Amino acid sequence: MPKLTIDGIEIEVEPGTSLLQACEAAGKEIPRFCYHERLSIAGNCRMCLIEVEGGPPKPVASCAMPAADKMVVHTDTPMVRKAREGVMEFLLANHPLDCPICDQGGECDLQDQAMGYGVSGSRYFENKRAVEDKNMGPLIKTVMTRCIHCTRCVRFTTEIAGVSELGATGRGEDMEITTYLEQAVLSELSGNVIDLCPVGALTSKPYAFSARPWELTKTESIDVMDAVGSNIRVDARGAEVMRILPVTNDDVNEEWISDKTRFIWDGLKRQRLDTPYIREGGKLRPASWAQALSLAAQKIKAAPPAAMAAIAGDLACAESMMALKDLWDRLGSPHLDCRQDGAKLGAASRGDYLFNSTFAGIEQADALLLIGCNPRREAAVLNARIVQRARAGHFSAASIGAPMDVNFPCQNLGAGPRTLQDLLDGRHPFAATLQAAKRPMLIVGMGALARADGAAILAAAKKLARNVGAISTEWNGFNMLHNAAARVAGLDLGLLPGAGGLDVAGMLEGAKSGAISLVYLLGADELDLSQTGKAFVIYQGHHGDAGAHRADLVLPGAAYTEKSGTYVNSEGRVQIGARAGFPPGEAREDWTILRALSESAGHKLPYDSLAALRARMIEAAPHFRHVGAVQAATPGAPAAAGSMGDAAFVSAIRDFYLTNPIARASSIMAECSALAARHSLSLNQKDQAQ
Repeated sequence: MPKLTIDGIEIEVEPGTSLLQACEAAGKEIPRFCYHERLSIAGNCRMCLIEVEGGPPKPVASCAMPAADKMVVHTDTPMVRKAREGVMEFLLANHPLDCPICDQGGECDLQDQAMGYGVSGSRYFENKRAVEDKNMGPLIKTVMTRCIHCTRCVRFTTEIAGVSELGATGRGEDMEITTYLEQAVLSELSGNVIDLCPVGALTSKPYAFSARPWELTKTESIDVMDAVGSNIRVDARGAEVMRILPVTNDDVNEEWISDKTRFIWDGLKRQRLDTPYIREGGKLRPASWAQALSLAAQKIKAAPPAAMAAIAGDLACAESMMALKDLWDRLGSPHLDCRQDGAKLGAASRGDYLFNSTFAGIEQADALLLIGCNPRREAAVLNARIVQRARAGHFSAASIGAPMDVNFPCQNLGAGPRTLQDLLDGRHPFAATLQAAKRPMLIVGMGALARADGAAILAAAKKLARNVGAISTEWNGFNMLHNAAARVAGLDLGLLPGAGGLDVAGMLEGAKSGAISLVYLLGADELDLSQTGKAFVIYQGHHGDAGAHRADLVLPGAAYTEKSGTYVNSEGRVQIGARAGFPPGEAREDWTILRALSESAGHKLPYDSLAALRARMIEAAPHFRHVGAVQAATPGAPAAAGSMGDAAFVSAIRDFYLTNPIARASSIMAECSALAARHSLSLNQKDQAQ
């Protein structure tokens, strides 16, 4: 362990630590532009200069110099200060004076460091250079004259996102950062370059000229666009969400978020349900809450328990699902389900439906098998972890399902269950690769389980995991990758059919035949609601999507940014999102709607506050008390579950950008979807031409 002295402070660091990291460990602030702790070392901005005794008689770039034993380092000598002033003067020589009209103003690294480490005037009187702006698509606004060539964006797209979409052309003053072939950046993580850019060269195009950072109220919350549970910050002005940014959590999303998470905010103000509606004469008319709750209670009292069904959607918070389950239990109906895609998952063993290795555990795996899932589409941030693991080497990856581009080397073994059976029987060569791995990992997606033989596929996958050593006392590499933010909490709280109860497919069939006369949809929109027949449909949600269009009664709820809600991600990590604003109009938080409905229906729920409801959740599932932590679970033994069919696995997500009601209300997501469709069509045409 090297020991060195930094400004008179003796410190011991890990071997391989850079001087910049050592200085920060000693509490010294080192300015930088190109250096980023999650990217490779570039060493091209020279802002992090320090002085090393006994070294060369000039300042040293601390980001690129490893710490060595007995080094004596100075971070604030006259030589260091003059060197940093010189570097800043060069950086500003060609930088335009755009601060008053630059979107980065107020949170710009160059602006901050020029104040701290620059000089008060300029000696540069020549014409400044000008660079043509690049078209990087609908999400990233470019003013490339401001670019200081830190190359953070280039390194991010290559090393984290796994796509080579950005690069540099030219040399010296003629150097430019550009996209290849002048095309839009198509990565699902492209918006992260906005956060990485230390100047105003890359900014958010949808957010441009909307607000200044000091005008915004900042609230830390949890994302619900997928089941990763990315930590986010919601910036709002009044009741309007203006932008969404990542919050660092090394165990979950590091400091990245997907483009859907980042740019979904405009969908929060379109197609909103802001008052109750009752269908009369085939048309929905506005109503008061008293009228709406009275009608709902009347219909609930009129229907026998066996004729009532409830379905929880993909964006529901744990509080609303707990209230729905308690209400349905009081009503005596067994027809309750949170798996609107029909995934064959049970709650007998929690390890059967969790990402057991945790997201951070991907770094320890040395072999990976994807079964019916595409992590790039279903969990883009998680896919970035796999990309980084693959780049580190000594890692083999393969998939069963449709061919896909996941941005890391991944061999396609086959299309469906036959290949899985071959691996189970040891007939496929990749079975030996898994067997030889020290920490093999399997990731099973909803594309494999949301089908009639899903239970048999789950049993086969568990058996394969045990055979190859993916489930042992030292390592649990059997993982389930969910698409729905609500799914794990729903399974934890028991939102599954009771004795004699119907699943989602059975409910729709019952509604079509007349056996089910009342269907309660808690934000459930990803269904074929034309199958509900003449059943009375109550829809509780926040957007006028498929559920509201079919509903006979609409109860307006709150979106995820408008309530304090608990969510459980694929790992089983319990997280609480805070309210950043209030729901529009007469809309209310979901659990309060169910509490009021229970009283109107004569089955009053026993909690009147959020704290009491959360105590009930802990009673139902004790791990809810451990907020922010993962409680380890072990998959159950493979159970007999019938035979697997021959049909190929299909993707659980058809369009990454339009997976839920908020996304479908977003004009930004619609533009991204259209761009991705055009790109896919272009690639298909090229393949056919060849």
